[in-house]
Amino acid sequence: MNKMGKTKILHKDYYEGILQLRNPSEEVIRCVKNQIKKKGDVFIAKEVTQKNGVDYYISSQRFLLSLGRKLKKSFRGELKTSRKLYTRDRITSKRVYRVTVLFRLT
Repeated sequence: MNKMGKTKILHKDYYEGILQLRNPSEEVIRCVKNQIKKKGDVFIAKEVTQKNGVDYYISSQRFLLSLGRKLKKSFRGELKTSRKLYTRDRITSKRVYRVTVLFRLT
Protein backbone atom coordinates (compact mmCIF):
# COMPACT_ATOMS: atom_id res chain seq x y z
CA MET A 1 0.00 0.00 0.00
CA ASN A 2 1.16 3.51 -0.68
CA LYS A 3 0.82 6.57 1.59
CA MET A 4 -2.82 7.11 0.63
CA GLY A 5 -3.81 3.58 1.64
CA LYS A 6 -4.27 2.38 -1.94
CA THR A 7 -2.64 -0.77 -3.25
CA LYS A 8 -0.20 -0.28 -6.10
CA ILE A 9 -0.75 -2.37 -9.21
CA LEU A 10 2.62 -3.00 -10.79
CA HIS A 11 3.48 -4.10 -14.29
CA LYS A 12 5.05 -7.58 -14.51
CA ASP A 13 8.31 -6.05 -15.83
CA TYR A 14 8.53 -3.40 -13.08
CA TYR A 15 11.67 -3.48 -10.97
CA GLU A 16 13.43 -1.13 -8.56
CA GLY A 17 16.76 -2.92 -8.34
CA ILE A 18 18.98 -5.77 -9.40
CA LEU A 19 20.40 -8.52 -7.21
CA GLN A 20 23.59 -9.83 -8.81
CA LEU A 21 24.70 -13.19 -7.42
CA ARG A 22 28.20 -14.25 -8.46
CA ASN A 23 29.55 -17.77 -7.92
CA PRO A 24 26.33 -18.67 -6.02
CA SER A 25 25.74 -22.06 -4.46
CA GLU A 26 22.36 -23.79 -4.74
CA GLU A 27 21.83 -22.92 -1.07
CA VAL A 28 22.20 -19.17 -1.74
CA ILE A 29 19.78 -19.28 -4.67
CA ARG A 30 17.28 -21.29 -2.62
CA CYS A 31 17.59 -18.80 0.25
CA VAL A 32 16.91 -15.82 -2.06
CA LYS A 33 13.85 -17.44 -3.63
CA ASN A 34 12.47 -18.46 -0.22
CA GLN A 35 12.87 -14.92 1.15
CA ILE A 36 11.04 -13.48 -1.86
CA LYS A 37 8.27 -16.08 -1.59
CA LYS A 38 7.85 -15.30 2.15
CA LYS A 39 7.54 -11.57 1.51
CA GLY A 40 4.48 -11.90 -0.73
CA ASP A 41 4.30 -8.37 -2.16
CA VAL A 42 7.79 -8.61 -3.74
CA PHE A 43 8.41 -10.41 -7.00
CA ILE A 44 11.16 -11.20 -9.49
CA ALA A 45 10.45 -9.33 -12.72
CA LYS A 46 13.24 -10.96 -14.69
CA GLU A 47 15.95 -13.56 -14.18
CA VAL A 48 19.07 -13.33 -16.36
CA THR A 49 21.72 -16.04 -16.29
CA GLN A 50 25.29 -14.78 -16.52
CA LYS A 51 28.41 -16.86 -17.18
CA ASN A 52 29.45 -16.66 -13.50
CA GLY A 53 26.10 -16.21 -11.76
CA VAL A 54 22.60 -14.86 -12.07
CA ASP A 55 20.84 -11.46 -11.98
CA TYR A 56 17.40 -11.05 -10.40
CA TYR A 57 15.38 -7.92 -11.21
CA ILE A 58 13.39 -7.30 -8.00
CA SER A 59 10.35 -5.10 -7.46
CA SER A 60 11.30 -3.58 -4.09
CA GLN A 61 14.43 -1.55 -3.35
CA ARG A 62 14.02 -1.70 0.42
CA PHE A 63 13.59 -5.47 0.39
CA LEU A 64 16.59 -5.84 -1.95
CA LEU A 65 18.89 -3.94 0.41
CA SER A 66 17.75 -5.97 3.44
CA LEU A 67 18.16 -9.20 1.46
CA GLY A 68 21.74 -8.24 0.65
CA ARG A 69 22.48 -7.72 4.35
CA LYS A 70 20.89 -11.10 5.20
CA LEU A 71 23.02 -12.85 2.57
CA LYS A 72 26.18 -11.20 3.95
CA LYS A 73 25.27 -12.31 7.47
CA SER A 74 24.32 -15.88 6.53
CA PHE A 75 27.01 -16.73 3.98
CA ARG A 76 30.67 -15.80 3.64
CA GLY A 77 31.00 -13.37 0.78
CA GLU A 78 31.43 -9.86 -0.51
CA LEU A 79 28.55 -7.37 -0.63
CA LYS A 80 28.55 -4.21 -2.73
CA THR A 81 25.68 -1.81 -3.29
CA SER A 82 25.37 1.01 -5.77
CA ARG A 83 22.65 3.20 -7.16
CA LYS A 84 22.04 4.84 -10.49
CA LEU A 85 19.78 7.77 -11.29
CA TYR A 86 16.87 6.37 -13.28
CA THR A 87 14.44 9.27 -13.69
CA ARG A 88 12.71 12.14 -11.93
CA ASP A 89 9.23 11.72 -10.49
CA ARG A 90 6.78 13.77 -12.57
CA ILE A 91 4.65 14.79 -9.61
CA THR A 92 7.13 15.38 -6.78
CA SER A 93 10.24 16.14 -8.91
CA LYS A 94 12.23 13.82 -6.65
CA ARG A 95 15.06 11.79 -8.12
CA VAL A 96 14.29 8.11 -8.61
CA TYR A 97 17.19 5.66 -8.35
CA ARG A 98 17.65 2.01 -9.27
CA VAL A 99 19.78 0.01 -6.85
CA THR A 100 22.23 -2.76 -7.70
CA VAL A 101 23.26 -5.21 -4.99
CA LEU A 102 26.19 -7.48 -5.79
CA PHE A 103 26.80 -10.54 -3.63
CA ARG A 104 29.88 -12.59 -4.50
CA LEU A 105 30.26 -15.88 -2.67
CA THR A 106 33.86 -16.56 -1.58
